[in-house]
Amino acid sequence: MTPGKFITFEGGEGAGKSTQVRLLAEALMARGLAVVRTREPGGAPQAELLRELLISGDADRWSPEAEALLNYAARDDHLRTTIRPALETGSWVLCDRFADSTRAYQGLAGDVPMAMIDAVHAQVVGPTDPDLTLILNIAPETGLARAHARGDANRFEMKGLAFHQRLQESFLELAERFGERCVVIDASGSIEEISSAIWNAVETRLLKA
Repeated sequence: MTPGKFITFEGGEGAGKSTQVRLLAEALMARGLAVVRTREPGGAPQAELLRELLISGDADRWSPEAEALLNYAARDDHLRTTIRPALETGSWVLCDRFADSTRAYQGLAGDVPMAMIDAVHAQVVGPTDPDLTLILNIAPETGLARAHARGDANRFEMKGLAFHQRLQESFLELAERFGERCVVIDASGSIEEISSAIWNAVETRLLKA
């Protein structure tokens, strides 16, 4: 059986990742492909327990180092329980955040040494890196306004604007570092415009490959 494809969605708060995951899933299923939608932190029973620890409480509840390690603990369960089994059966896995969020939030924006993150990543993720990473790029002010309008702000959304500006720069830096799998998507347009740009990237990179 041909293994499935692994697509991750990244970007700052309020970039519209969840909506675009759903729309891409619908488009792929319309092509007759099996699709698994998931998210991080979370996506598996034990990982969801760690999610609550990570996103709730005060903004400074955890150090960036602790956040990175908790994320990788959750990611280990997610990979073993959800992602790898789905890929092995030929499903396409669409994940709302993955390891690049740890690299951006805790690494580049949070000052955790990238060597530490890379070492843990190699041990936990190994060869199960995404086939394609879509980085939804939006001005931090716009994204935070959208996130706060939902009325359920998590502790990361409560960090100051300066942090989110560094976060945007971090994701763009990662797009350059991992250019072979990353595509930056302008997330300032309409839902339809963003969806069209995402479909073009998926079709070009994975369906016509």
